Amino acid sequence: MSKAYVPASEATARLGISTATLYAYVSRGLIESRPGDDPRSRVYRAQDIDRLLARKRAGRGAARGAAQSLDRGLPVMETAISQIRPDGPTYRGHSAVTLARDGATLEDAARLLWDCGAQDPFDQPPPPWPDIAAPLAGNSALPPLERALATMPLLALALPHSLNASPSVRRETAALLLRQNAALLAGVAPSSEPVHALLARCWKPHDAAFAELLRIALVLCAEHELNVSAFAARVVASTGAHLHATVCAGLSALTGPRHGGATARAFAFLRQARQTPDLAVFVSERWQRGDEFPGFGHALYPHGDPRGAELLAQIRQRPALPEKFSTVTALVEQVATLTGQHPNIDLMLAALIEAHELDASAALALFAAGRVAGWLAHALEQQGQSSLIRPRARYVGNEAEPPM
Repeated sequence: MSKAYVPASEATARLGISTATLYAYVSRGLIESRPGDDPRSRVYRAQDIDRLLARKRAGRGAARGAAQSLDRGLPVMETAISQIRPDGPTYRGHSAVTLARDGATLEDAARLLWDCGAQDPFDQPPPPWPDIAAPLAGNSALPPLERALATMPLLALALPHSLNASPSVRRETAALLLRQNAALLAGVAPSSEPVHALLARCWKPHDAAFAELLRIALVLCAEHELNVSAFAARVVASTGAHLHATVCAGLSALTGPRHGGATARAFAFLRQARQTPDLAVFVSERWQRGDEFPGFGHALYPHGDPRGAELLAQIRQRPALPEKFSTVTALVEQVATLTGQHPNIDLMLAALIEAHELDASAALALFAAGRVAGWLAHALEQQGQSSLIRPRARYVGNEAEPPM
């Protein structure tokens, strides 16, 4: 038997796993096996074992956290847009946390992510809603994401240059989309004002502290490498579709409970914590039952999400904010003491919104208003490469019947 395949004893020794785990890897299609020289034995593909070893050796910190999770594997493509580091994401080499701390707006982050150079794609005011889209765009009965999803395809019809291949035109289209997306999520007309100012005007007018926290949150949310929604947007962009379609793909991915639903679960958890008579008992009982702590921990940041830590720190610097934040602080301390888990960006978005007496949909809208900058960055980069994203599948179903 060729060394392309090795016996179970060698496979388990190289991977440092048990025989049962080896069988589990085979059943999940991670390692191919076939009968050995002895009909009662099986051998295992060495190339598959080498690939799994590469995952285990991917490194420490965020990269290792990614490699050890089956749904967050090794990198699948190259990008110059962002990098996930233990101290938080970087946008083209610039720390997102530092950008937020130094006063950058979402538009500033977008210019950086889109590699605009000297071009300012935001230098033109957005037009009013076209007649075909206005009834949906202004429909306050629709939830924010659904309103944006319903209206976005219609906006492309009113934009004759939506498929223009010029990088400068594409960036101008992206800037328009960022503003239109924010306006749709807020249920107002598009505006030239910064996105954080538009959202603050709609949700809590004349509250400068709230507006400043929105600015920080938007910058921290702008991009996070190949997360589910960014990858969905990038796949659509690879087909040559217009940028409006890529935004729809990102928004659609956010509607799933395992992605955008994270903010809703964190919001509900905060509400539960606020209503409990004894926070320490509440946290301890959840821990003893094995219940999760929504909004705490992150697979890519085993030592704590730096984005959540920064937003929490910014909140703590504003003692004049609503007293409700005291519950958030106490909850964070109780969970950290008992479990060692720290708040992620989902919890802090939910905390910011919940403490200002807005509903859970606003937390998701805030996330979507920021993350569209990253979706568009991936779409622009992908379309510049002119390649189609078309992975292959590993078939693990029943073998085909042999021809008669």
